[in-house]
Amino acid sequence: MIAVIGSQSAGKSSLIESISGITLPRSAGTCTRCPTECKLSHSDAPWKCVVKLHFNTDAKGMPTAVRLVPFGAPITTKSDVEDRIKRAQRAILNPSTGPNKFLHGEDPMPDKTEVSFSRNYVSLEISGKDLADLSFVDLPGLIASVGRAGNERDIELVKSLVTSYIEKPSCVILLTVACETDFENQGAHHLAKTFDPHGKRTVGVLTKPDRIPAGEEDNWLKIIRNETEPLVNNWYCVKQPSSQMLSKGITWTDARRQENEYFSVTQPWCSIDPQYQKYLRTNNLTERLSTILSELIAKRLPEIQEELTNALRDTEAKLRALPKAPSNDPVGEVLHVLSLFTRDLSRRLEGTPDEDGLIQSIRPHQQAFRRAIRETAPNFIPWESKGSHKHLPKAEFLANEEDDDGDARQDSDSVTSAPSSRQTFSSSPEIYIDQVLKRAQSARTRELPDNYPFVVQKAYISEFTKRWRQPALDLFDEVYGILKPDLASLVEGHFEHVGQGNAKRAVLMIVIDHLDEAAARTKEKIEWLLALEQAPTTLNTHYYSDYKDKFLSCYKGCWDKGDLAAKLQTFPSQGIQPLAVTGYESSVTKVLSGLSELGITVKASDLPKLLPPDPMEAALNIMASVRAYFQVAYKRFADLVAMAIDHEIVLGLEKDMEKALQDGLQITGPDGYARCQSMLQELSSVSSERQEVQKKMERLQAARQELRRLL
Repeated sequence: MIAVIGSQSAGKSSLIESISGITLPRSAGTCTRCPTECKLSHSDAPWKCVVKLHFNTDAKGMPTAVRLVPFGAPITTKSDVEDRIKRAQRAILNPSTGPNKFLHGEDPMPDKTEVSFSRNYVSLEISGKDLADLSFVDLPGLIASVGRAGNERDIELVKSLVTSYIEKPSCVILLTVACETDFENQGAHHLAKTFDPHGKRTVGVLTKPDRIPAGEEDNWLKIIRNETEPLVNNWYCVKQPSSQMLSKGITWTDARRQENEYFSVTQPWCSIDPQYQKYLRTNNLTERLSTILSELIAKRLPEIQEELTNALRDTEAKLRALPKAPSNDPVGEVLHVLSLFTRDLSRRLEGTPDEDGLIQSIRPHQQAFRRAIRETAPNFIPWESKGSHKHLPKAEFLANEEDDDGDARQDSDSVTSAPSSRQTFSSSPEIYIDQVLKRAQSARTRELPDNYPFVVQKAYISEFTKRWRQPALDLFDEVYGILKPDLASLVEGHFEHVGQGNAKRAVLMIVIDHLDEAAARTKEKIEWLLALEQAPTTLNTHYYSDYKDKFLSCYKGCWDKGDLAAKLQTFPSQGIQPLAVTGYESSVTKVLSGLSELGITVKASDLPKLLPPDPMEAALNIMASVRAYFQVAYKRFADLVAMAIDHEIVLGLEKDMEKALQDGLQITGPDGYARCQSMLQELSSVSSERQEVQKKMERLQAARQELRRLL
């Protein structure tokens, strides 16, 4: 692009007229108040001019989306161009009024405009046989002052407008300097030098040579000879028709003939050295501009190609970022989106290896639930409630399973101390051995003296199973609280850009209803499992018996008032020799060896079972029985509740989901097509944006094809 710049009334418009062959509007004062872009192209077809309006700012001068408005039918007669451009400029300077009013009607206020200058511009696409391939823009002339009715801000507005063009490295600056004014006072030259300090892309043009004051001709000849203010592409001098000649309707051909005669017979131009004659006359300037523009284009072709590739990539990214255009098969499109949604839902419910996966989010709550159930273990204390107590030995047989989730807390039968400072894993209240015996005795009815009814164990079991309901419901609430936002996020991801948002809202409502139905089924299963635990029973007799024996041995050892059992609990295992053998260790070793010779393999911790009957024997058996059953029941319940929740509300959520969506959206009924079409109908703003992006893509692709032809 060639930008024609100069001070006010420097002859820019006249220069453009001489290059393009058209007449531009003229008035007193500053004529050009908005840019006018001219795209000249050689063509064997008849002469033609197409006028368009380019709007890139609003009435307040604020940037807006670029809007291209054709301004009338193509012009085939040159004499009609001036009036069309004048009307186009009026439309640009009055952005609040529809352009058609200026195109077809009379301008009610021809001397007034909404804005004095504008960044919006008029575009002329001119083709014909006598034209060179050139593209240039006529910019408002730089002004130094404004009248009383003017606006001081217009000075900077015009300067900023001119700067926005010439600051681009790809712009050729066509600098017009009127010979009737001192060169040093030409503000346009200073501005051009600011952005092209070495003069590599500036072409100087001296206008109005017939108005050079007498005796100053040599100063201007030095400029033409490139001796003063030299430019890489040199300075040129042109002579345009005077205002009187223009008012008489001089033709373009006559203007060029008179210009040639002027430089041929007028001093000092006619006697200038032959090597500088090529810098005189409009024809020489036009040829040189065409060459410069071609060279610049050839030099910038690789850059243009890269810029074009980047623009295509960015435009394609914008097009991909837009929602998918409505399909011609709305039912098939909706079914496809629903299928993708249910597929992703199934994959997420089944489990993904992601750190923030659904199963990974639920697992900590399952572990917390298991700990909460384990903390309800009956806290039996094998001592009488009155009196001082010693430390209970650690139940080593529980160490592995009770810390299976990495929790450092200990089981209820782990290390304990006096009642006042007891630290226990169980959150249950302490139950002392004398309290157990008293309860057992009060429960006897017609039993024999050495028998106690099962209702005693059942009562203790009922006490801890009743406490399982809240942790189970808490786990359910946590899982529900994870699923609901996760489902909303999944719906958002699949339906956010579907239509105007109605589909997303409808699908979310259906999915949440489906989740609530699964939640109701899950709660029923939890209540059913809780009801099962109210009737104590187990077929895992080996597991139960093994634990009962271990707990009985532990309790007996702690109850033994001679501390024998407690010592036996801490006696070293076989194969580990104590550092100093005492009489006690020797005696225990002999007993274990004797039993081994009889074929009975036992450990020191099993020896308390050989102690004589104790009045608390019944209480010890009840304590061991209840505590052993807890080990069986709590693991079973913790597993079953977690499995039931996973089966019903997690994995079960996928069940009939697709059918629920189809039925809820009513896409398979008689009105299915219309409903799907309505769901896919997009916002008008999205549709408009897609059209704009697609048009831009088409223009860029056409430019790429043209660029390939040039390469």
